[in-house]
Amino acid sequence: MLASSIANEIAVDTSAIIGFNVLITDRDGIVIGSGDPERVGSFHEASVEVVRRRRAMSHDPEAARRLSGVEPGITLPLVLNGEAVGTVGITGSPGQVERFGRLVRNQTELLLRESVLLSSRLFREKAVEDLLRDVAHYDRQTAEPEPLTLRAHELGYDLRQRRVAVVVDVEAPAEPTKVNRALRRVFDDPQDIVGSTSSGRFVVLHLEKTSLPDRCLRLSGEIGTDCTVGIGGRATSVPELHDSYQDASTALYLAARLGRSAGVVHIDDLRVQELVASSGRHLRTRFARALLGELRGQTDWPILRQTITAWCECGFNLVRAAAELRIHRNTLVYRLNKIEELTGRSTRDARFVLKLYLACVADHLDSRERTVPR
Repeated sequence: MLASSIANEIAVDTSAIIGFNVLITDRDGIVIGSGDPERVGSFHEASVEVVRRRRAMSHDPEAARRLSGVEPGITLPLVLNGEAVGTVGITGSPGQVERFGRLVRNQTELLLRESVLLSSRLFREKAVEDLLRDVAHYDRQTAEPEPLTLRAHELGYDLRQRRVAVVVDVEAPAEPTKVNRALRRVFDDPQDIVGSTSSGRFVVLHLEKTSLPDRCLRLSGEIGTDCTVGIGGRATSVPELHDSYQDASTALYLAARLGRSAGVVHIDDLRVQELVASSGRHLRTRFARALLGELRGQTDWPILRQTITAWCECGFNLVRAAAELRIHRNTLVYRLNKIEELTGRSTRDARFVLKLYLACVADHLDSRERTVPR
């Protein structure tokens, strides 16, 4: 079926260009577009025969008088995908307008074909975005995975293949179409599912084949604005894809809470922080207060907390920890001695330092809870 809004726009623009009134009808002969607005909605009897025969017809004044709603001119069939879907007519002396007939028809068919393709593409993009939202909000307690798997199959995607959810938050306002195009350049496998779930948030269900972090690092350059990327765990089913999406979203949330500046964060690098964050603020606060004691009261506590974190994450290695903190090794030794004096425990005691590390994570999360929205 022809869209009346598109048909009328084509008829008005073409009429202005050639200087003769152009009208477009549907297959039933109803005028759905015309340079003369008074003719829109009227019946054009000649079009019925033109559609039936799929052949152009011209009408001189005498022939036009015998037909309902017809003026002198020429009427040509509009054919899309081998089917006559309507007609295009040019009003005027047949001898004058006949030379425009084929040109106007070809141009009209081209514009209508582009309109159909655009509508089809927009419909598919909407279907993909709905699929991504349903995966993001999937509830294994109340929903079955089969309907989502079937919908994905109808769109050409196999959700049983191993995928990883990638969540992209675009910081500056950006045109969604532009961001989607950039994402498709980076995630170019036909099985990569790309779309947006909300303003400023885009999701990719990536078919895992190549190095994912390398692809993600390219995104800012492709999108043309700053963005942060969260990567979830592997998944081969709808429930697991939901978990992967939640993991990727959690990675972004925790990275913001912890003040990490990395553009790409993987949930596997934040599993400890995820576990601590899930314990609830009251329990985290009690745990941190009990373990950290006098350390939290020091004026340089943020620096000491950073030191404990790096010391633990670098495997109690002086060289690696100093490099991570970008300080001299003697400075690190001084800080560690201070921590030992305040706690009365050795910083080489792995079990104690691990508890201290978890307390630091809890304290860091709580210290930023009111400054970074979730």
